[in-house]
Amino acid sequence: MDDSRFCDGTLDRLRKHFKIIYGENKVDECIRRIKLHASKYNLWPSEEISFHDVWTHEDHILITYGDMVQPKMGEPVSKLRKQHNFLKSHLKDTINTVHILPFFPSSSDDGFSVIDYRRVDEQLGGWDDIREMSKDFRLMGDLVINHISRYSGWFKKYLDKRDPYKDFFIEVDPESNLSDVTRPRSTPLLTPVHTSEGEKFVWSTFSDDQIDVNFANPDVLFEYLDIFFFYLSKGLSVIRLDAVAFLWKELGTKCIHLEQTHEIVKLIRTLTNCFVPDATIITETNVPHKENISYFGDGDETHMVYQFSLPPLLLHAILTENAEYMTEWVKSLDRLPENCTYFNFTASHDGIGVRPLEGLVPQEEFDGLVDDIRKKGGFVSEKKNKDGTLSPYELNITYFDAFGGINGSQALQEKRFICSQIMSFSLKGVPGIYFHNFTATRNNLQGVSVTGRYRTINRKKWDYEELTGELNDPDTTTHRIFNKMKEVIACRKKHPAFHPFGRQEVFDVDPELFCLLRWDPEKTEEVLVIANVTNKEKVVDASAKNLPIKKNKGYNDILSGRKFFNNGRTSLQPYEVIWIKI
Repeated sequence: MDDSRFCDGTLDRLRKHFKIIYGENKVDECIRRIKLHASKYNLWPSEEISFHDVWTHEDHILITYGDMVQPKMGEPVSKLRKQHNFLKSHLKDTINTVHILPFFPSSSDDGFSVIDYRRVDEQLGGWDDIREMSKDFRLMGDLVINHISRYSGWFKKYLDKRDPYKDFFIEVDPESNLSDVTRPRSTPLLTPVHTSEGEKFVWSTFSDDQIDVNFANPDVLFEYLDIFFFYLSKGLSVIRLDAVAFLWKELGTKCIHLEQTHEIVKLIRTLTNCFVPDATIITETNVPHKENISYFGDGDETHMVYQFSLPPLLLHAILTENAEYMTEWVKSLDRLPENCTYFNFTASHDGIGVRPLEGLVPQEEFDGLVDDIRKKGGFVSEKKNKDGTLSPYELNITYFDAFGGINGSQALQEKRFICSQIMSFSLKGVPGIYFHNFTATRNNLQGVSVTGRYRTINRKKWDYEELTGELNDPDTTTHRIFNKMKEVIACRKKHPAFHPFGRQEVFDVDPELFCLLRWDPEKTEEVLVIANVTNKEKVVDASAKNLPIKKNKGYNDILSGRKFFNNGRTSLQPYEVIWIKI
């Protein structure tokens, strides 16, 4: 493959990336290896595509495990195929993209301790099932890039000190000063293992079953680049870079967000832009907001970042009936680089991360939120700080059950939950909806007792017959929430004002209200969002609050069809959200 097969400017960018990552003397060899990858996967330069067309207001992403809906015992269908059948039957006209959480053979962490990146877990199905699903949905998959299972072939060969795997992992003297290293867990950073050369201590950021790989070795980087293109060849078009912030390690630093880590993300973006410009990279970095958005770079890193501050801020606003901090946060969001946007979610397979709340709410209110989750039967996972103390890292509870607590009223819990979902759908970005948000799933405490892991509380596996039975029964919470979510999404898909690359302006109207104006890139439509985050009726006087409402005109709420703002004033019911087309 000669140089002319690269897009204009790509070679120069690649040389810059590799110089920063590995130094000048490794650049030519790295370029040679990139050419081999391009040849192996028959990659050719593609015409530039506007990312404004790749993602629009019509796109909504479902986050799910491949076996979230279980077939009956003995049913001759793979779990992935059963999940696919459910999605086609119930959500085909609602969501068009499916994030299948890790579906590879794994030894722990519900898929995130990968044994073999290139195989589908036989308990779920095979690559043919993935291919089949990709005919109906755009598929998103995980590149678990920071670590691999201790039961993987790579690590077993490392233990035998076989080439090239003997240099695939990071050995550290246990007497080294590691106090500066940022820890997302309270478990030991180093794991002792027995190798053919004696006992070694290997780096393990997340658990002793998830061994960090050594990106200072170029062989490791090129293995992951090969896996990246392999996934694209198998029908995935959105790749989530899991725990990418911890990629590069350097003693004496925090070992998070290092320059080489950012440069590796830029390298992947450069290759994507040239060869697969309709593909999307999403970084998963559960850290405070400013650190999180650093992965946009200058528009040359990720396409989307997880909006990690959103879930706890929304929860806090509605539980405290105070949107002040939510408003201030949205007001502070900078205008993003071209072709970059947010991945807006309120729940995922993990807990509700609270590190992204740092500096956004007062400490006493932060502590109050943590205590409230414990009172509702949830759990709190902790991380180890530099001084050895522990502090909350994430709240483990289903997002639906996090809104319980007002005299045990189911109706109010449902109103608060739906309020949170409509508010999240209103913000700039692409919505990601966790399966259990659609089904208003309750805390899976039985599952926690079986696994001993807090995160199992939000990872229930539905029996197909049980779930469809609840969906067919109008008296169930699952039926009501599922259909309300579909109704709101159907409405959102009709309005370009919610384009993920559009603009937004927040209005500081009242601490008990959240007000936002959205418009599309061409400004063909404007929609005013007003949310009442309290359990009381709220009167809104548009003239007194500088809202873009004309005094002598009534406006229809595009969600309910009801008219609001006759004579410039209106009222909202408890936890009501309206979308007014201006």
